[in-house]
Amino acid sequence: MELHLSSHRYTHRSPDWAAAAVAGFVACAFFSAVEMLMVLLVSGQSPWVPPRMVAAIVLGPGILSQPATFDVSIVAMALMVHAAIGVVLGVVLGAIIAPFRLDSDVVTVSIAGGVFGLVVYVVNFYVMTQMFPWFTESRGWTMLAGHIIFGAFAGYMYWVLRQMEERAETA
Repeated sequence: MELHLSSHRYTHRSPDWAAAAVAGFVACAFFSAVEMLMVLLVSGQSPWVPPRMVAAIVLGPGILSQPATFDVSIVAMALMVHAAIGVVLGVVLGAIIAPFRLDSDVVTVSIAGGVFGLVVYVVNFYVMTQMFPWFTESRGWTMLAGHIIFGAFAGYMYWVLRQMEERAETA
């Protein structure tokens, strides 16, 4: 056990940037779909509310006063913004995971990702709300759980992609 714990000390090790970016993108896409479903099932609101809130980061809060219906331009902007955020968060997570060798096993990388998701939730809903106050109304256990699951899934996806690459290298 001591040998395993000491293996998580900081070492100079670069992340697999492509795996990190793809992991963040996939986890964010999964999170977005689950978020829309949860809004519908838990609060009974339109599933188009979350995409409007994300799109408002670029398009401005004026779109939030419009009815929460499907609008292709708003959904497209939300997808682009969320994809970019997912890739950036995946790369940041990879930059944390690799030097500490937190990808040594699936449980460790998933827990590290979950903790990362918790930090992302706090930053998003308690810091970024200074610039984007419309996200304040989304604070709560569903978003907290969603962000923890996002992080754990991003960590898991990073681990899976690294395993696939290592197998391809040895083949």
